[in-house]
Amino acid sequence: MVLLFGIFGTSFVIALSGALMPGPVLTVTISESSRRGFWAGPLIIVGHGILELALVILLLLGLGPYLSQDIVFGVVGLLGALILMWMALSMFRSIPSLKFNLASDADTRGNPVWAGILMSLANPYWIIWWATIGLGYIVYAMKFGAVGVIAFFAGHISADFAWYSAVSLAISKGRSFISDRLYKGIIAVCASALVVFGGWFGFMSIQKFVSALVV
Repeated sequence: MVLLFGIFGTSFVIALSGALMPGPVLTVTISESSRRGFWAGPLIIVGHGILELALVILLLLGLGPYLSQDIVFGVVGLLGALILMWMALSMFRSIPSLKFNLASDADTRGNPVWAGILMSLANPYWIIWWATIGLGYIVYAMKFGAVGVIAFFAGHISADFAWYSAVSLAISKGRSFISDRLYKGIIAVCASALVVFGGWFGFMSIQKFVSALVV
């Protein structure tokens, strides 16, 4: 039992260190929380968690070595770059008509759960992390059977929920101080961040393709 708590705790800390780093999921959480309020963050992580659970199952089935290949990174990275650019363009196009009204915006935006899934898929480093660090931890957790893997995943997803819920709460509680102008600025910054991430992922993907062809 002590070892299982150890697995949970270390998994939580490792996942939290990754969640604290800026990325597409954080960017969209900030954007959607300013639109929808607190529940945007937890719902985005529900989508993120669903995808992570599916990936854990794939890793248990033996797909880890294939997911860590350069060609896989290249394909995922390019697709992810396109998704991020598309979302950024949509955000930029919506800015002129935006008004900070959580009630009306909640019905006009896409589902936060799907946003969590798409933003996770758009990040090739997310898959590589799971195919390397995540897989190694799963192999260790499997020594304790299914309950070990459950403890690992529970710790991992709990860290995501804790951090992104805190971010969402901070943004939503500050909504009384957010004017329409500031709101548009927040969306513009988030959209710009997605462009940067998309460009970086696209650049890294091309490098991985070249590396795979040379080998």
